[in-house]
Amino acid sequence: MSSPCTKLSVNINAVAYLRNRRDVPWPSLLDVSRAILDAGADGITVHPRPDQRHVRFTDVLDHSALLRSEYPDAEFNIEGYPTDAFIDLVLAANPDQVTLVPDTPEQSTSDHGWDFAQTSDMLTEVINVLKGAGLRVSLFVDANTSDPISASAVGADRIEFYTGPYANQVEPSQIDAELNKLHEAANVARDTALNGVPLVMNAGHDLTTENIPALLKAVPDLAEVSIGHGITADALMMGFPAAVKRYLQALGHKVE
Repeated sequence: MSSPCTKLSVNINAVAYLRNRRDVPWPSLLDVSRAILDAGADGITVHPRPDQRHVRFTDVLDHSALLRSEYPDAEFNIEGYPTDAFIDLVLAANPDQVTLVPDTPEQSTSDHGWDFAQTSDMLTEVINVLKGAGLRVSLFVDANTSDPISASAVGADRIEFYTGPYANQVEPSQIDAELNKLHEAANVARDTALNGVPLVMNAGHDLTTENIPALLKAVPDLAEVSIGHGITADALMMGFPAAVKRYLQALGHKVE
C-alpha cells in the first residue's frame, strides 16, 4: 500500500456519528473501513472524544485488532486531546501514529493548532510517554513559521497542518494568501529536525478533491492527508470505494 505520493488516511468519525443516531449496529465501522482499505486507502484515522459522540473507545480497540489481523500494511492513526483516558486508550490500541489535537470537549471539530506558549511543558511530558511506548507522534499546528519549530522542540516526529483556513476560502486572493502561509510554514518545517531527524509534514481538515491539487503544489512533500467529512460526503453519492479512488487520484496515485 506504500506509495511515493502523499498517503491517504480516511477519518471514519462521520460514519460513526451516523451510526450513533440509532441504537443499531449499522453502518458497521469495521465493514466501512474494510471497504476503504480494499479500495486502496493507506490508513484509517479515528478521533475518539470524551463523550464518544463519534468513534467510541471500543471502536478504537476493534480497529486496532482489524488492522493488525487483516491489513498489517495499513496505518492506524488515533487523534485526540491527551487526557489520561485518551493516553491509556492509545497505549492499549498501539497505533502507528498518534495525532495530538487541542480540542476542548465541547468542540464540534478541530479548529486551531496548539498554543505552544501555554502547553509546551504538558506536550513534552505526554510525547515522552507516547514515544517511550514506541509510537510516532504528530501535533496539529497552524500554518505559520513558528509552530513547526515549537513542535520539534517538544519532541514531535510530525506535524499536521490545519488546512481549514485554506479550504474554507472562496476569494482567489484569500486562497493564495493561505497557500502562501502553508508554503512558508513548510519551508521552515523542512529545515527543522530533532536529533538530526527531519520533521515530517501531514495535513488535514476540509480537504476535497477540488482543493487538494493546489495544496500539493504549495507543499509537494506532504507525507499524509487525513480526510473525513469531504470523502464521506462524496461517498454518500458514489460509495466509499469510488470516493477513495477519486481522492487517491487527486493525490497523484495511479488508480486502476
